[in-house]
Amino acid sequence: MRYCARVEYDGTDFAGFQVQPGARTVQGELETALATISGGSRVRVVAAGRTDAGVHAKDQVIAFTDPFGRPARELARALDALLPEDVAVRQLRRVSAGFNPRYAARYREYRYTVWNGPRSPLRERYALGVRDPLDTAAMERAGSVLVGRHDFSAFGAPHRQPVRTVHSVRVRRAGSLVTIDVAADAFLRGMVRRIVAGLLEVGHGRTTEEALAETLASRRPALNGATAPAKGLCLRRVVLGPVRPRETQVSTTARSNGER
Repeated sequence: MRYCARVEYDGTDFAGFQVQPGARTVQGELETALATISGGSRVRVVAAGRTDAGVHAKDQVIAFTDPFGRPARELARALDALLPEDVAVRQLRRVSAGFNPRYAARYREYRYTVWNGPRSPLRERYALGVRDPLDTAAMERAGSVLVGRHDFSAFGAPHRQPVRTVHSVRVRRAGSLVTIDVAADAFLRGMVRRIVAGLLEVGHGRTTEEALAETLASRRPALNGATAPAKGLCLRRVVLGPVRPRETQVSTTARSNGER
């Protein structure tokens, strides 16, 4: 039987989601647990996205096939008992035999968190600490130039197909806490962290909305490939289902409505 589950993990001590030789990964931990409850047979896990080293997830989506076809509740209990403290599986359910979250995802949304206040060891475990004031209104305006279908070569690792559709970029402040939410059909490797690096430059007054638009059009690496640290990034949610036509066009009003 084929199963789908939502996964939460603290990426601090992982080399990323995808299995890598000699490195601790989220996929590796999941497959090790599944092998333990499957008599040593490897059970391959696929995911909606491959988060990089140090990146967290609140709502990653995975899928796997259980060779014994056990009930979802039994599998969930077994995985909960075997997985380490920094990985948790929830909402495990049966799906169709051909289900693959990578292709079933309508869009993915990442959140980057910035602590724009005095040094805070606890907050800054999962956020980038920035001491100088940030102009979040300017960052919000600059983010709007990235919305739409573009070649994002300037903001991601080289890829044979660098065109992506960004549905929304939202920058919000609550006291000293600044969040940057980016939703897109898919992302290039490092894309959100490079976008954040550019928006932070705008927030510091070191570049402008117009310059960011020119960088996007140039397709040359933005800020010489600079990225924001991984610890502030979290895969916030993966929305499954067919793409709706209007999702490729996000109005200014929709962008100002805050979180969905």
